Amino acid sequence: MKIAIIAAGGRIAQLVTERLLTEDRFADVALTLAIRHPDQLKHLANHPRVTIVKADLNDLTSVTSVVAGQDLIFVAVVDHDAQNVPTRNVIAAMQAHQVDRIIYTNILGIYDEVPGEFGRWNLSMVAPGLAAAQNSDHLLATSGLNYTTLRLPWLNDRDEIHYVVTHRDEPYIGVSGSRQSVADLVLELITTPDMGNFDSLGLADPATAGLDRPVY
Repeated sequence: MKIAIIAAGGRIAQLVTERLLTEDRFADVALTLAIRHPDQLKHLANHPRVTIVKADLNDLTSVTSVVAGQDLIFVAVVDHDAQNVPTRNVIAAMQAHQVDRIIYTNILGIYDEVPGEFGRWNLSMVAPGLAAAQNSDHLLATSGLNYTTLRLPWLNDRDEIHYVVTHRDEPYIGVSGSRQSVADLVLELITTPDMGNFDSLGLADPATAGLDRPVY
């Protein structure tokens, strides 16, 4: 299986990368890591299953070079561009090269699905980037690609993997979650072909349900 991670320098992307390269169940995965500053990943330069490429989501040519020949794309950054150039470039590149499966990071609250006082607070915090985030999801949903929009909670660096998944038409449960949990869900999506297809998944630690503010 060939997987490309775009924006591979982020912490969640690095957690996913580490597990893909160290867990036996992923021994057949060939990994392309796309990043604007490849030196950040120089410790992986000689790994036999890793290809590191310089790429910029705002540049269609470089995105196309990453996408071609892949089985799955994971975009590990939220598209906050007012014109959604990153999302449009990824979709165009995938359509051109008949690559179908994509997991794209987004934020919680794009459907007004976060209840209560926390939902009101979250909306006030994400408002500047909300329209771009909503349109990124809309572009994927109308692209014809097999997409999963991944709506992230407010993140922390706790070690535990503990989360509940909600779907597009369900209220968001919880306020925070660990980056380890997000990475785990990405890996579950990779290993479970019928999970999250043509859907938007939210996740958070259910122990944080009902809280008014994030847990760090």
